[in-house]
Amino acid sequence: MSARTNSVMQSGLARIAEKAHSIEDLRQAARKRLPKLVFDFYDGGAETEQTLRENSHAFERIKLLPKVLVNVSSVATECSLLGAPSRFPMAVAPTGGIGYGRRGGDVAIAKAAAAFGIPYALSTTASASIERVANEAPGRLWFQAYVLKDRLFLLKLIERAKAADYEALIITVDLAVGGNRERDLRNGFRTPFRLTAKSFRDVISHPGWALDILRRGMPVNENLIGLQRDVSSVAAVAAAVGRNYDSAFDWDRLKEIREIWPRKLIVKGVLRPDDAARLVALGVDAIVVSNHGGRQLDGASATLDALPGVVAAVAGRVPVFVDGGVRRGVDMIKARALGAQAVLLGRATLFGAVAAGEAGALRALQILSDELVRAMKLCGVTRIEDIHADLLAPASMTACRSN
Repeated sequence: MSARTNSVMQSGLARIAEKAHSIEDLRQAARKRLPKLVFDFYDGGAETEQTLRENSHAFERIKLLPKVLVNVSSVATECSLLGAPSRFPMAVAPTGGIGYGRRGGDVAIAKAAAAFGIPYALSTTASASIERVANEAPGRLWFQAYVLKDRLFLLKLIERAKAADYEALIITVDLAVGGNRERDLRNGFRTPFRLTAKSFRDVISHPGWALDILRRGMPVNENLIGLQRDVSSVAAVAAAVGRNYDSAFDWDRLKEIREIWPRKLIVKGVLRPDDAARLVALGVDAIVVSNHGGRQLDGASATLDALPGVVAAVAGRVPVFVDGGVRRGVDMIKARALGAQAVLLGRATLFGAVAAGEAGALRALQILSDELVRAMKLCGVTRIEDIHADLLAPASMTACRSN
């Protein structure tokens, strides 16, 4: 690609990003760019998508009681995340398969996170290697390692993350088996990706996406090359991970990982207070209250509903994060008021990157950070540390205790 062509393309992406005034705007821009079967892969959840919906509805149910007559001419959004400074109480969650929607999307999001001074978590199934992200987007990097049956391969991934100076390792524990995603089944979405008669019209009606894939093919996932011989694309990787995930992974295996990883260890996918307490006793450094974005067990609790119980069980011994359904800056205030140290962003930055590359990822973070600052001022709080449960309406507290 010539320098002029690249400049024109980047200008076009910047214009798309500038037109977005909410995460929903970026979601709609991503929908417009992608074939339906690819958009639904990102946007959908398991079965009836009850849990997917409830993740967002839980934030909507929480009501705030703002303080007044407070000097909010200046607010500070800085906080500590996992023992280190962050400009905002948010981090990017590990999100696999972004290369389906936008080539280079993983690096684009990582660069945006670095620019915003927040942590970025790289998924095992990202379309960029551990080393590439470390070289091209230096910042606060966490690595999410899928728990694979091939233990030697998993150890190599962990060693690569250590060698590339990732500060934390994330182990996802709610993926014993892949969720039943009926949107994908209805759309004929499969891995590895194949163009069928059913999907042909859908694909060719989105030429910007289709031409890139036709010219250059699906991006290669370098992290899992060697896991099995036929893994050469994002699509094949997704299938390989599904077949090679270790459904026998248990507390003893997690303890082994704790013993070999010398830095911060985060466990993601926790909803139960008793599991959270046991994880603290095992020696993990942080817990993410998560239901995999509603993509695994349909009918699981919304993450915000589960958050207070986990926070109580942890009792301040380790930080607690929460993901799922975060679409507004005010959601960070609600999560902090319920005891979370920060929220993790998945689809919000993904939609931004798919819609407009790095400019779109930056726009997603800008939207959320601007909304956070505005909401803090309207709530009468000037520091992140000042956000406590006294900002919650009594009915919201009662609802949380009942869940």
